[in-house]
Amino acid sequence: QLQASGGGLVQAGGSLRLSCAGSGFTLDYYPIGWFRQAPGKGREGVSCVSRGGGSTYYADSVKGRFTISRDNANKTVYLQMNSLKPEDTAVYYCATDERYSCGPAFFHYGLDYWGQGTQVTVSS
Repeated sequence: QLQASGGGLVQAGGSLRLSCAGSGFTLDYYPIGWFRQAPGKGREGVSCVSRGGGSTYYADSVKGRFTISRDNANKTVYLQMNSLKPEDTAVYYCATDERYSCGPAFFHYGLDYWGQGTQVTVSS
């Protein structure tokens, strides 16, 4: 089971850190991805991190502003979001599936496990 948290309301240019906590399974066996869905738009892959944390991937829209990391000892993956823009406003979800590896294709697979989502709102 995954649980996303850390969302909130922030002004443009501000920062938030999202957390994705795993329970009931060994998180370090799984790559973790962050997705987002804005109102009226489709789901977008944002970032992913490999099982050991050595490999990461970012969508062009967030590259240089977001950083993904993981703390396997605490079964948590983080998404540090800096220089936030109004267009980052969305519900953010974490997801995983042990069958796949982190990379651009990760966001196009039907992943088995999803967190419940956390709302991020960036005001202009």
